Amino acid sequence: MKFKPVHGLGAVFTLAAMLAAAPAHAGKTLDAIKARGQVICGVHTGLAGFSAADSNGKWSGIDVDICRAVAAATLGDPEKVKFVPLTAQARFAAVQSGEVDVLSRNTTFTLTRDASIGLSQTAVVYYDGQGFMVPVKSKIKSAKQLKGQTVCVQSGTTTEKNLTDFSKANALNIKPVVFEKLDAVEGAYFSGRCIAYTTDASGLASVRNKSAKNPADHLIMPELISKEPLGPMVRRGDDEWTAIVKWTIYGLLEAEENGVTQANLDDLKANSKDPIVGRILGTTEDTGKLLGLEKEWLANAIKATGNYGEIFERNVGPKSALQLPRGLNNLWNKGGIQYAPPIR
Repeated sequence: MKFKPVHGLGAVFTLAAMLAAAPAHAGKTLDAIKARGQVICGVHTGLAGFSAADSNGKWSGIDVDICRAVAAATLGDPEKVKFVPLTAQARFAAVQSGEVDVLSRNTTFTLTRDASIGLSQTAVVYYDGQGFMVPVKSKIKSAKQLKGQTVCVQSGTTTEKNLTDFSKANALNIKPVVFEKLDAVEGAYFSGRCIAYTTDASGLASVRNKSAKNPADHLIMPELISKEPLGPMVRRGDDEWTAIVKWTIYGLLEAEENGVTQANLDDLKANSKDPIVGRILGTTEDTGKLLGLEKEWLANAIKATGNYGEIFERNVGPKSALQLPRGLNNLWNKGGIQYAPPIR
Protein backbone atom coordinates (compact mmCIF):
# COMPACT_ATOMS: atom_id res chain seq x y z
CA MET A 1 0.00 0.00 0.00
CA LYS A 2 1.40 3.41 -0.95
CA PHE A 3 0.74 6.34 1.37
CA LYS A 4 0.72 9.99 0.36
CA PRO A 5 2.67 12.45 2.52
CA VAL A 6 0.64 13.41 5.60
CA HIS A 7 0.82 16.49 7.78
CA GLY A 8 -0.60 17.44 11.18
CA LEU A 9 -1.91 15.57 14.20
CA GLY A 10 -5.16 14.55 12.51
CA ALA A 11 -3.23 12.92 9.69
CA VAL A 12 -1.12 10.99 12.19
CA PHE A 13 -4.26 9.63 13.84
CA THR A 14 -5.69 8.69 10.43
CA LEU A 15 -2.53 6.81 9.49
CA ALA A 16 -2.46 5.04 12.88
CA ALA A 17 -6.06 3.93 12.44
CA MET A 18 -5.32 2.59 8.96
CA LEU A 19 -2.35 0.60 10.25
CA ALA A 20 -4.28 -0.70 13.25
CA ALA A 21 -7.06 -2.03 11.02
CA ALA A 22 -4.69 -3.83 8.66
CA PRO A 23 -4.77 -7.64 8.67
CA ALA A 24 -1.98 -9.21 10.73
CA HIS A 25 0.72 -11.38 9.20
CA ALA A 26 0.12 -14.95 10.29
CA GLY A 27 3.58 -15.55 11.81
CA LYS A 28 5.95 -18.46 11.30
CA THR A 29 4.42 -20.71 13.96
CA LEU A 30 0.89 -20.37 12.59
CA ASP A 31 2.22 -20.93 9.07
CA ALA A 32 3.84 -24.18 10.23
CA ILE A 33 0.68 -25.27 12.05
CA LYS A 34 -1.47 -24.67 8.98
CA ALA A 35 1.01 -26.52 6.78
CA ARG A 36 0.98 -29.62 9.02
CA GLY A 37 -2.73 -29.29 9.88
CA GLN A 38 -2.13 -29.78 13.58
CA VAL A 39 -1.25 -27.90 16.77
CA ILE A 40 1.36 -29.71 18.87
CA CYS A 41 0.71 -29.16 22.57
CA GLY A 42 2.98 -30.08 25.48
CA VAL A 43 1.01 -31.29 28.52
CA HIS A 44 1.54 -33.00 31.87
CA THR A 45 2.30 -36.70 31.94
CA GLY A 46 -0.79 -37.19 34.09
CA LEU A 47 -2.45 -34.68 36.43
CA ALA A 48 -6.19 -35.23 36.75
CA GLY A 49 -8.22 -32.10 36.11
CA PHE A 50 -5.42 -30.43 34.16
CA SER A 51 -4.03 -32.93 31.65
CA ALA A 52 -4.39 -36.69 31.84
CA ALA A 53 -5.15 -39.47 29.39
CA ASP A 54 -7.69 -42.22 30.10
CA SER A 55 -7.27 -45.92 29.27
CA ASN A 56 -8.27 -45.21 25.67
CA GLY A 57 -5.69 -42.46 25.27
CA LYS A 58 -8.31 -39.68 25.39
CA TRP A 59 -6.90 -36.54 26.98
CA SER A 60 -8.88 -34.27 29.30
CA GLY A 61 -8.31 -31.38 31.68
CA ILE A 62 -8.17 -27.59 31.77
CA ASP A 63 -4.79 -27.44 30.02
CA VAL A 64 -6.00 -29.91 27.40
CA ASP A 65 -9.13 -27.86 26.72
CA ILE A 66 -7.03 -24.74 26.22
CA CYS A 67 -5.08 -26.59 23.53
CA ARG A 68 -8.30 -27.74 21.89
CA ALA A 69 -9.63 -24.18 21.95
CA VAL A 70 -6.43 -22.93 20.30
CA ALA A 71 -6.71 -25.65 17.63
CA ALA A 72 -10.33 -24.68 16.98
CA ALA A 73 -9.39 -21.00 16.76
CA THR A 74 -6.50 -21.59 14.35
CA LEU A 75 -7.62 -24.60 12.32
CA GLY A 76 -11.37 -24.68 12.91
CA ASP A 77 -11.22 -28.14 14.49
CA PRO A 78 -10.50 -28.94 18.18
CA GLU A 79 -9.37 -32.46 17.27
CA LYS A 80 -6.49 -31.19 15.15
CA VAL A 81 -4.13 -31.22 18.10
CA LYS A 82 -1.39 -33.64 19.13
CA PHE A 83 -0.70 -33.98 22.85
CA VAL A 84 2.90 -34.57 23.92
CA PRO A 85 3.31 -35.57 27.60
CA LEU A 86 6.31 -33.83 29.16
CA THR A 87 8.06 -34.10 32.52
CA ALA A 88 8.79 -30.98 34.55
CA GLN A 89 12.46 -31.25 33.57
CA ALA A 90 11.84 -31.63 29.82
CA ARG A 91 8.99 -29.16 29.31
CA PHE A 92 10.91 -25.97 28.55
CA ALA A 93 13.42 -27.58 26.18
CA ALA A 94 10.51 -29.04 24.21
CA VAL A 95 9.18 -25.55 23.51
CA GLN A 96 12.61 -24.05 22.87
CA SER A 97 13.49 -26.74 20.33
CA GLY A 98 10.18 -26.52 18.48
CA GLU A 99 9.05 -30.00 19.50
CA VAL A 100 5.79 -28.41 20.67
CA ASP A 101 4.02 -25.21 19.60
CA VAL A 102 2.63 -24.40 23.03
CA LEU A 103 3.31 -25.63 26.55
CA SER A 104 -0.01 -25.98 28.39
CA ARG A 105 1.17 -27.83 31.46
CA ASN A 106 0.19 -26.18 34.79
CA THR A 107 3.33 -24.04 34.55
CA THR A 108 3.92 -21.11 36.89
CA PHE A 109 4.71 -17.70 35.42
CA THR A 110 7.86 -16.22 37.02
CA LEU A 111 10.32 -13.46 36.15
CA THR A 112 13.11 -15.96 35.45
CA ARG A 113 10.98 -18.02 33.11
CA ASP A 114 9.70 -14.95 31.30
CA ALA A 115 13.05 -13.25 30.92
CA SER A 116 15.78 -15.85 30.57
CA ILE A 117 14.72 -19.12 28.95
CA GLY A 118 13.58 -17.98 25.53
CA LEU A 119 9.87 -18.37 26.22
CA SER A 120 6.94 -15.96 26.45
CA GLN A 121 4.12 -16.14 28.96
CA THR A 122 0.59 -15.81 27.58
CA ALA A 123 -2.38 -15.52 29.99
CA VAL A 124 -3.14 -17.03 33.39
CA VAL A 125 -5.50 -20.00 33.13
CA TYR A 126 -5.50 -20.94 36.82
CA TYR A 127 -4.48 -18.92 39.88
CA ASP A 128 -3.04 -21.35 42.41
CA GLY A 129 -0.74 -21.49 45.41
CA GLN A 130 1.57 -24.08 46.94
CA GLY A 131 0.19 -26.10 49.82
CA PHE A 132 0.87 -29.20 51.91
CA MET A 133 -0.93 -32.50 52.33
CA VAL A 134 -0.48 -34.72 55.40
CA PRO A 135 -2.10 -37.89 56.71
CA VAL A 136 -4.96 -37.05 59.07
CA LYS A 137 -3.47 -39.47 61.59
CA SER A 138 -0.35 -37.27 61.82
CA LYS A 139 -2.41 -34.71 63.78
CA ILE A 140 -0.59 -31.93 61.92
CA LYS A 141 -2.94 -29.02 61.23
CA SER A 142 -0.57 -26.29 60.07
CA ALA A 143 2.47 -26.06 57.82
CA LYS A 144 4.27 -24.38 60.72
CA GLN A 145 4.15 -27.73 62.53
CA LEU A 146 6.48 -29.33 59.96
CA LYS A 147 9.64 -28.35 61.85
CA GLY A 148 12.35 -30.94 61.23
CA GLN A 149 9.96 -33.10 59.21
CA THR A 150 10.43 -34.80 55.83
CA VAL A 151 8.49 -33.39 52.88
CA CYS A 152 8.19 -35.04 49.47
CA VAL A 153 8.68 -32.68 46.51
CA GLN A 154 9.36 -32.89 42.78
CA SER A 155 12.68 -31.56 41.47
CA GLY A 156 12.99 -28.99 38.69
CA THR A 157 9.96 -27.04 39.88
CA THR A 158 9.19 -23.75 41.60
CA THR A 159 7.70 -26.00 44.31
CA GLU A 160 11.15 -27.20 45.39
CA LYS A 161 12.48 -23.64 45.63
CA ASN A 162 9.41 -22.38 47.48
CA LEU A 163 9.77 -25.16 50.04
CA THR A 164 13.38 -24.15 50.73
CA ASP A 165 12.38 -20.48 51.07
CA PHE A 166 9.50 -21.30 53.41
CA SER A 167 11.69 -23.49 55.60
CA LYS A 168 14.43 -20.86 55.90
CA ALA A 169 12.04 -17.96 56.49
CA ASN A 170 10.35 -19.82 59.34
CA ALA A 171 13.42 -21.63 60.75
CA LEU A 172 11.72 -25.00 60.27
CA ASN A 173 14.69 -27.06 59.06
CA ILE A 174 12.37 -29.04 56.78
CA LYS A 175 14.05 -32.04 55.16
CA PRO A 176 13.08 -32.22 51.46
CA VAL A 177 12.89 -35.70 49.91
CA VAL A 178 13.30 -34.97 46.20
CA PHE A 179 12.27 -37.04 43.18
CA GLU A 180 12.38 -36.27 39.48
CA LYS A 181 9.16 -38.03 38.50
CA LEU A 182 5.74 -37.27 39.91
CA ASP A 183 4.87 -40.94 40.37
CA ALA A 184 7.93 -41.36 42.59
CA VAL A 185 6.93 -38.36 44.72
CA GLU A 186 3.42 -39.73 45.18
CA GLY A 187 4.67 -43.22 45.93
CA ALA A 188 7.08 -41.97 48.58
CA TYR A 189 4.38 -39.94 50.32
CA PHE A 190 1.72 -42.64 50.33
CA SER A 191 4.24 -45.25 51.50
CA GLY A 192 5.07 -43.09 54.52
CA ARG A 193 8.58 -42.08 53.52
CA CYS A 194 7.60 -38.42 54.01
CA ILE A 195 5.25 -36.93 56.57
CA ALA A 196 4.00 -34.37 54.05
CA TYR A 197 3.68 -33.80 50.31
CA THR A 198 3.92 -30.34 48.77
CA THR A 199 2.87 -29.00 45.39
CA ASP A 200 0.22 -26.62 44.02
CA ALA A 201 -3.02 -26.95 46.00
CA SER A 202 -4.88 -28.02 42.86
CA GLY A 203 -2.27 -30.70 42.26
CA LEU A 204 -2.67 -31.98 45.82
CA ALA A 205 -6.42 -32.31 45.26
CA SER A 206 -5.75 -34.19 42.02
CA VAL A 207 -3.27 -36.58 43.63
CA ARG A 208 -5.48 -37.20 46.67
CA ASN A 209 -8.47 -37.99 44.46
CA LYS A 210 -6.53 -40.24 42.08
CA SER A 211 -3.98 -42.03 44.24
CA ALA A 212 -5.14 -42.18 47.86
CA LYS A 213 -6.81 -45.43 48.97
CA ASN A 214 -9.16 -43.26 51.01
CA PRO A 215 -8.98 -39.54 50.18
CA ALA A 216 -10.58 -38.68 53.53
CA ASP A 217 -7.44 -39.99 55.26
CA HIS A 218 -5.40 -37.05 53.92
CA LEU A 219 -5.67 -33.38 54.86
CA ILE A 220 -4.75 -30.53 52.52
CA MET A 221 -3.82 -27.80 54.96
CA PRO A 222 -5.30 -24.33 54.40
CA GLU A 223 -2.07 -22.32 54.23
CA LEU A 224 -0.63 -21.40 50.84
CA ILE A 225 3.05 -20.45 50.84
CA SER A 226 3.34 -19.00 47.33
CA LYS A 227 1.61 -17.45 44.34
CA GLU A 228 1.34 -19.85 41.42
CA PRO A 229 -0.24 -18.22 38.36
CA LEU A 230 -0.44 -21.08 35.86
CA GLY A 231 -0.74 -20.72 32.11
CA PRO A 232 0.61 -21.63 28.66
CA MET A 233 4.03 -20.60 27.40
CA VAL A 234 5.27 -20.32 23.82
CA ARG A 235 8.61 -19.69 22.11
CA ARG A 236 9.86 -16.14 22.25
CA GLY A 237 10.19 -14.33 18.93
CA ASP A 238 6.80 -15.01 17.34
CA ASP A 239 4.56 -12.24 18.61
CA GLU A 240 1.72 -13.27 16.33
CA TRP A 241 1.53 -16.76 17.84
CA THR A 242 1.83 -15.40 21.39
CA ALA A 243 -1.12 -13.12 20.66
CA ILE A 244 -3.24 -15.97 19.30
CA VAL A 245 -2.77 -18.18 22.38
CA LYS A 246 -3.22 -15.25 24.76
CA TRP A 247 -6.36 -13.90 23.12
CA THR A 248 -7.94 -17.33 22.84
CA ILE A 249 -7.76 -17.55 26.64
CA TYR A 250 -9.02 -13.99 27.04
CA GLY A 251 -11.82 -14.77 24.62
CA LEU A 252 -13.01 -17.72 26.68
CA LEU A 253 -13.14 -15.43 29.73
CA GLU A 254 -15.00 -12.71 27.81
CA ALA A 255 -17.48 -15.31 26.61
CA GLU A 256 -18.29 -16.33 30.18
CA GLU A 257 -18.62 -12.73 31.31
CA ASN A 258 -21.06 -11.99 28.49
CA GLY A 259 -23.12 -15.15 28.82
CA VAL A 260 -21.93 -16.93 25.67
CA THR A 261 -21.93 -20.70 26.20
CA GLN A 262 -21.36 -23.81 24.15
CA ALA A 263 -25.12 -24.42 24.17
CA ASN A 264 -26.45 -20.96 23.27
CA LEU A 265 -23.73 -19.88 20.85
CA ASP A 266 -25.64 -20.70 17.66
CA ASP A 267 -28.77 -18.92 18.89
CA LEU A 268 -26.76 -15.84 19.86
CA LYS A 269 -25.04 -15.80 16.48
CA ALA A 270 -28.41 -15.67 14.79
CA ASN A 271 -30.33 -13.39 17.13
CA SER A 272 -28.17 -11.34 19.53
CA LYS A 273 -28.12 -7.58 19.06
CA ASP A 274 -25.46 -7.08 21.75
CA PRO A 275 -22.41 -5.49 20.10
CA ILE A 276 -19.99 -7.19 22.51
CA VAL A 277 -21.47 -10.59 21.77
CA GLY A 278 -21.32 -9.75 18.08
CA ARG A 279 -17.59 -9.07 18.33
CA ILE A 280 -16.99 -12.27 20.30
CA LEU A 281 -18.85 -14.38 17.76
CA GLY A 282 -17.66 -12.57 14.65
CA THR A 283 -21.12 -11.57 13.47
CA THR A 284 -20.56 -7.81 13.52
CA GLU A 285 -16.80 -7.32 13.41
CA ASP A 286 -13.91 -9.37 12.08
CA THR A 287 -11.36 -9.48 14.90
CA GLY A 288 -9.82 -12.61 13.39
CA LYS A 289 -8.05 -10.67 10.67
CA LEU A 290 -6.04 -8.85 13.35
CA LEU A 291 -4.64 -12.24 14.44
CA GLY A 292 -4.29 -13.79 11.00
CA LEU A 293 -7.32 -16.01 11.68
CA GLU A 294 -10.81 -16.55 10.28
CA LYS A 295 -13.69 -14.28 11.28
CA GLU A 296 -15.27 -16.92 13.53
CA TRP A 297 -12.02 -17.92 15.26
CA LEU A 298 -13.35 -17.31 18.77
CA ALA A 299 -16.80 -18.72 18.06
CA ASN A 300 -15.06 -21.92 16.94
CA ALA A 301 -13.08 -22.06 20.19
CA ILE A 302 -16.15 -21.55 22.39
CA LYS A 303 -18.15 -24.10 20.41
CA ALA A 304 -15.36 -26.63 20.91
CA THR A 305 -14.80 -26.30 24.67
CA GLY A 306 -17.37 -23.94 26.15
CA ASN A 307 -16.40 -20.70 27.86
CA TYR A 308 -13.83 -20.49 30.67
CA GLY A 309 -16.41 -21.19 33.38
CA GLU A 310 -17.62 -24.30 31.57
CA ILE A 311 -14.05 -25.55 31.21
CA PHE A 312 -13.39 -24.96 34.91
CA GLU A 313 -16.59 -26.64 36.11
CA ARG A 314 -16.17 -29.68 33.89
CA ASN A 315 -12.58 -30.39 34.90
CA VAL A 316 -11.97 -29.20 38.45
CA GLY A 317 -15.09 -27.42 39.74
CA PRO A 318 -17.33 -28.30 42.71
CA LYS A 319 -19.27 -30.87 40.68
CA SER A 320 -16.14 -32.56 39.30
CA ALA A 321 -14.08 -35.28 40.97
CA LEU A 322 -11.62 -32.67 42.31
CA GLN A 323 -14.37 -30.47 43.80
CA LEU A 324 -12.28 -27.29 43.76
CA PRO A 325 -14.02 -23.96 44.42
CA ARG A 326 -13.75 -21.17 41.83
CA GLY A 327 -12.11 -18.89 44.44
CA LEU A 328 -9.59 -16.57 42.82
CA ASN A 329 -10.47 -18.09 39.46
CA ASN A 330 -13.93 -16.59 39.48
CA LEU A 331 -14.55 -13.61 37.22
CA TRP A 332 -13.53 -10.19 38.52
CA ASN A 333 -17.19 -9.17 38.89
CA LYS A 334 -18.01 -12.30 40.92
CA GLY A 335 -15.35 -12.02 43.61
CA GLY A 336 -12.38 -13.50 41.73
CA ILE A 337 -9.46 -12.01 39.84
CA GLN A 338 -9.96 -13.49 36.37
CA TYR A 339 -10.11 -10.41 34.18
CA ALA A 340 -9.74 -10.29 30.42
CA PRO A 341 -9.03 -7.21 28.30
CA PRO A 342 -11.95 -6.49 25.98
CA ILE A 343 -12.34 -8.19 22.61
CA ARG A 344 -12.56 -5.11 20.39
